[in-house]
Amino acid sequence: MQQFSGCFQTVRPSYAGQTRSAVSATRSNSLRLAPPAACKNHVQHLYVAVTKYLLNRKEERVMIERRPFNELGGADHGWLKAKHHFSFARYYDPERMGHGSLRVWNDDEIAPNTGFPTHPHAEMEIITYVRQGAITHEDSLGHKGRTEAGDVQVMSAGSGIRHAEYNREDVPTTLFQIWIEPQEGGGEPSFGAKPFPKADRSGRFVPLASGFAGDDEALPIRAEARVLGATLQAGDTAEYELGRGRHGYLVPAVGSIEVNGLRIGTRDGAAIRDETVLKVKALEDSEIVLVDAV
Repeated sequence: MQQFSGCFQTVRPSYAGQTRSAVSATRSNSLRLAPPAACKNHVQHLYVAVTKYLLNRKEERVMIERRPFNELGGADHGWLKAKHHFSFARYYDPERMGHGSLRVWNDDEIAPNTGFPTHPHAEMEIITYVRQGAITHEDSLGHKGRTEAGDVQVMSAGSGIRHAEYNREDVPTTLFQIWIEPQEGGGEPSFGAKPFPKADRSGRFVPLASGFAGDDEALPIRAEARVLGATLQAGDTAEYELGRGRHGYLVPAVGSIEVNGLRIGTRDGAAIRDETVLKVKALEDSEIVLVDAV
């Protein structure tokens, strides 16, 4: 700060001819620091430097943002209890329109023998991660499937498709439904489902759905993204290389964890960006879903 030495001076008032009380008031009101004109440029440079520092500190603080489950948007329709990590249906938050190419993450509980009647989709990759019960899918291309807890289904809506999803079980079905914007529009719609035993992802992140070459065991999606799952026992750790410029969003379906030192509770969201490596520690037995998106 030597370049700023001497840039400020004390303004000393004259007390000639003033009473004692007037001198006291003048002292309290007039002793101050005043910048000489010659230091104007130095002061401007200091202002710019401090502003940049504060902005950088703000950026550092928000690289991982916890989004508590009880603060998420949502609705209770009776047959459907839904929580929305991002703006969806009647829930609108201009600050939560998505995270990179990740557009929707819904946490749904569907009552027995109810569900979503036939409705359309287009230009979206829709991944359903079933946590409890099962979901039955039917679509306009003749695809039918029942996806059980621990399994994953993917529908690439492409140029357009109509489908219905029902809980045909005698117990509530709980699931995460995740929507990711595709790299390119159009294309033939498709559907697929696959079991992913939790034992196979014990202690590590395993791709469940992916648009990357080399993720041969994952369900294919048409996006530069991955949906991954991991199961950790209390005290276990796992790492995932996210990389700069990528957007991560992580939710513990079960249990509580720490992500790079930040505690994330059951069904909380963690919005992550510009973290090279995610270091996840299980504070209790945990089941984790992570999206890595552009």
